[in-house]
Amino acid sequence: MTTTRDRTDLLKNASVVSTLVDAAVAFANGRKRSGLLLLGAAAASTRVPGLGTAVSVVLRVVRRLR
Repeated sequence: MTTTRDRTDLLKNASVVSTLVDAAVAFANGRKRSGLLLLGAAAASTRVPGLGTAVSVVLRVVRRLR
């Protein structure tokens, strides 16, 4: 049986992994600054849950508005 803490850790890890994938896609598309920002957010997201996801969403909104 999984506990609430196990589920929280799983969601936190999923957030970090998805931010790292977004960073890899940004680098592949030639967006170096976005990639670096996402890498930093993924690293900080291990301490501040949700930071990587928030940065990813903000970058997508900014790109859409340009």
